[in-house]
Amino acid sequence: MRLLIVADTHVPKRAKDMPDQVWRAVDEADVVLHAGDWVHVDLLDALERRARVIGVYGNNDGPDLRARLPEVARVDLAGTRWAMVHETGPAKGREERCARAYPDVDVLVFGHSHIPWDTTVPGGLRLLNPGSPTDRRRQPACTYLTADVADGMVVDVTLHTLPGAVPRACLR
Repeated sequence: MRLLIVADTHVPKRAKDMPDQVWRAVDEADVVLHAGDWVHVDLLDALERRARVIGVYGNNDGPDLRARLPEVARVDLAGTRWAMVHETGPAKGREERCARAYPDVDVLVFGHSHIPWDTTVPGGLRLLNPGSPTDRRRQPACTYLTADVADGMVVDVTLHTLPGAVPRACLR
């Protein structure tokens, strides 16, 4: 199973749309995971027309998105247990907090910081943040993740960077 993992798209405030490279990844994915800060429901609608979408709302998402998306999503994907939430709090202590809050999952996807993150805590919980494909903030590039899951295991996670070193270069 091929997963596309994104967060903090902020469409249409930070970008008119997601970059073409990300849309190609949508079309190649079996499931799209979006960890919040969509900003407008139109992106959710567009993604749902092209893929199976699992999403959560973020702090920048209004009533339309909150009516359709949970704060925390949980799903089994190819025998692996996933949870997703937008915010996990400060980086300091994140791994321990998340391990306590999500003891029954294999992978926790989160967003909010726009900073890519991939760690595995003692006990086996893997934490993933894809960064942002449209708003790099202080990062060197805009980013997203893909993952392959098979037979109850996450077999590959890849961080993809988008071309350009300035925020507008990440856009179409």
